[in-house]
Amino acid sequence: MSKLATAEALNLEMEEKKELLSPGPKSKALQEKREKYVPVGPYNITPFFAESAKGAIVKDVDGNELIDFAGGIGVMNVGHSPEKVVEALKNQLDRFIHTCYHVVQFDSYVELAEKLVHLTPGDFDKKAMFLNSGAEAIENAVKIARKYTGRSAVISFTGGYHGRTNMTMALTSKVKPYKHGFGPFASETYKVPYANCYRCPYNAAYPDCGLECADALENFFATEVAPDSVAAVIAEPIQGEGGFVIPPREYFKAIKATCEKHGIVFIADEIQTGFARTGHLFAMEYFGVEPDLMALSKSIAAGIPLSAVVGKSEMMDASGAGQLGGTFAGSPLGCVAGLKVLELIEEEGLVEQSNKVGEKIRKRFLEMKAKYPIIGDVRTMGSMCALELVLDRTTKEPAAAATKGFVDKTWQNGLITLSAGLLGNVIRILPPLVIGDEELEKGLDIMDQVMGEINAEYIN
Repeated sequence: MSKLATAEALNLEMEEKKELLSPGPKSKALQEKREKYVPVGPYNITPFFAESAKGAIVKDVDGNELIDFAGGIGVMNVGHSPEKVVEALKNQLDRFIHTCYHVVQFDSYVELAEKLVHLTPGDFDKKAMFLNSGAEAIENAVKIARKYTGRSAVISFTGGYHGRTNMTMALTSKVKPYKHGFGPFASETYKVPYANCYRCPYNAAYPDCGLECADALENFFATEVAPDSVAAVIAEPIQGEGGFVIPPREYFKAIKATCEKHGIVFIADEIQTGFARTGHLFAMEYFGVEPDLMALSKSIAAGIPLSAVVGKSEMMDASGAGQLGGTFAGSPLGCVAGLKVLELIEEEGLVEQSNKVGEKIRKRFLEMKAKYPIIGDVRTMGSMCALELVLDRTTKEPAAAATKGFVDKTWQNGLITLSAGLLGNVIRILPPLVIGDEELEKGLDIMDQVMGEINAEYIN
């Protein structure tokens, strides 16, 4: 090849090579203020500052556009700034912003409670109450279970994540960064192993394992805490921060049966799995289990802070007047947004759309796994999708540094992704369910490209 041809080929390659994104002057100026006035504790995944967001696209203050595969960490299932939600919020602002539900009630609180009672799993009388955050929902579910049973102990699962308050940190499994240095934690909390088929705690293989992980709960009662001291067992149907770990379909039926045998309240933490994310309105539908209590939040209100506890009426009514609630709990803005979210999920067929989006992602993930040995496992349910990265598929040595590098490289290429997992080696994505085909394919193309770079860097 001549020098001229070589130069032309090089120029063409440079023109085709996409320029990496970096913070512009406005983001840099805001970052300086952030470092001066905001503590380091509230961590930031990207260095950008949002100016606007619509659907599955976030635009920063310098005009950079990013495809959002994080969805505000599972909050934007109906997409950023959906028109019907925005309109409902504007109308509510014109009516009133706050009365405190405990002082002067309002219609949207009761109407949203009615909707959730009818939509959540369980053919029994239910009631619902509202709070501000997922952690608050968990705290109150535990309070309700303790009050109803007159017992104190609560059991959660290894790999579970339930929040950052004192009680929810105690229930959470991952030490760093969530628990390190923050003790002592709430007492009378215990953990049992979770059904992680990729990293089985019993070195068994499904389905020939006999579901030993489900038997662990009954065995736990003989060695750690008597069942008549246990108020509740709490579990995520699919572990979120734990790495999108999906247990066998029959797992939760066994757990629920053990709870029923001993009069223990079963709490489903559907904060990340709820509102069509898994291709079901709620993930417990997949497992065929009707929880006694459910904790809901994240995508409940399209980004307006809101959470809920929904459960059996006799349990919800065990607490006396004034024992549950909070000044801002169940805000008017949150409740009207929540009603519109449920309306959008039904009108736009987002449960089925979640399955369609998830199937496209799963197909591409399996193609990537076939090409890149650094991918040890692919886990998807609906559009709740993850890749576990390993340095060796046989030993399953976690590739935590590669995972961090992947997340950084994706935002540099215009795509927001998230990491997760107890070992810090899982890529999780939670794209808005309304994402367009072009945006979805472009985002997956970026993931494929970056995975190739990471694979070449870390795998010999």
